[in-house]
Amino acid sequence: MAEELSDSNVSSGLKTTLIGRRSFYYHALASTMDAARIKVKQGVSEGTVIIAGEQTGGRGRLRRAWVSPPGNIALSIILYPDLTGLPYLIMIASLAVAYSIESVTDLKTQIKWPNDILIDGKKVGGILIENEVKGNRVVYSIVGIGINVDLKTNDYPGIATSATSLKTGRGKNDLRLKIIRSLLTEFDRLYLKLPDGRSIYEAWRDSLVTLGKRVRAVSNTQTIDGFAESVDETGALNLRLDDGSITRVIAGDVTLREK
Repeated sequence: MAEELSDSNVSSGLKTTLIGRRSFYYHALASTMDAARIKVKQGVSEGTVIIAGEQTGGRGRLRRAWVSPPGNIALSIILYPDLTGLPYLIMIASLAVAYSIESVTDLKTQIKWPNDILIDGKKVGGILIENEVKGNRVVYSIVGIGINVDLKTNDYPGIATSATSLKTGRGKNDLRLKIIRSLLTEFDRLYLKLPDGRSIYEAWRDSLVTLGKRVRAVSNTQTIDGFAESVDETGALNLRLDDGSITRVIAGDVTLREK
């Protein structure tokens, strides 16, 4: 029988220094990001994790809805990083999700710039980061993570062809607890490497399926076709256009294109 999630079985015996030492589990929430913001106002410690058994109003990047019915992973991690650490949070979260899936399952992951986690070319996980910055001080950062563990993708026509699920993909038992604990452990290990983020950047760069491919990037209202040549340490994507010039995409979404 699948083990139910709870505050105690997520945090108990977790060998982390910071991340997940305190967790709050809710059977259902509209959004773990919204709940985390409330906890920040209450003064919770860094590394506190908000977990929802079901998320009814989840959101992803670019204001897209994020589907998270019961049986999947929806959580948010509260951080108080230095300003210099902000560019690395997306890298840390992406790597932690990829590493946790691979350590618990026999699946091979890839990262599509900037933070989509893929299995066999389909999206299995996503990340959303919200920061509040005042002057040179980060008031807080909240890292939201969603992983499709037991998602029946055919029930959602909008994502049926582009998304996948761990259980659907391999028919395993409920993996939520093992993946969450592994995820928090990997996140803790990577986060504690800051402020030296060079090794984090290099590992993230080397995991990107995007590089070396022709892509279409959508940034705000602009659509750019080009060759994904490199990423820099801020996380920006450098595209070589057909005229040979280089354009830098700071934020947006990319689609891999056939030649």
